[in-house]
Amino acid sequence: MATHVPGHTTIESKPYPWPYNTDLGPTTTALIIVDMQMDFCSPGGYLDSQGLSIEATRAIIPNIHSLLYAFRSHGFPIYHTREGHRSDLSTLSTREQKRSRNNPSGIGIGDQGPLGRLLVRGEQGHEIIPELSPVSGEPIIDKPGRSAFQHTDLKLLLDNRGVKNLILCGVTTDVCVTSTMRDGNDMGFDCLLVSDASAAGQANLHEASIASICEEGGIFGAIAVTVDVLQALDR
Repeated sequence: MATHVPGHTTIESKPYPWPYNTDLGPTTTALIIVDMQMDFCSPGGYLDSQGLSIEATRAIIPNIHSLLYAFRSHGFPIYHTREGHRSDLSTLSTREQKRSRNNPSGIGIGDQGPLGRLLVRGEQGHEIIPELSPVSGEPIIDKPGRSAFQHTDLKLLLDNRGVKNLILCGVTTDVCVTSTMRDGNDMGFDCLLVSDASAAGQANLHEASIASICEEGGIFGAIAVTVDVLQALDR
């Protein structure tokens, strides 16, 4: 159960009640929804082309929708991220392009797919899924890589609002979500991953990522489930 006394609120989480400073509120805490794009959640997108299942990435949509509605209702800042490259692929290294094609299909970033060129800005696959579309006032962070802090202005936006606590969800747990979480942790943010609102292309990678967060007393932050986050907001 979340705890609450005037000016002090935490979410039930592991391996410690989050946030550590008990300061949960719209002036200190933001929700970051990572890469819920058609390329990662729809047939014919990038993840599908890599030979990975989108069943898990689609299964979390209702939980993220619940979080999004609750955070909007309580006036918390919300940020959406999208992974993708410039149309001329000038933000894509040759190593990364070759890596992305190292799969049975031989198809990778920049190649044509049913939703347009894979992980290219402006293409249909790059867009956030309709169920979680941002509204006015919710910044979209376009990033060329995994972490939302690399080559973006996310840190500046958070600092200008005085945000110290980050609640993260989205896809994929083992890549972009925890890359963002680890960078945020190194920058001094207290980070919480909502485990049942995050997913990976393979279940074992999702579980391993969750386990790594909780090591050494919460070396990268803490984890919680959707219902406990919602209960804390309602308090």
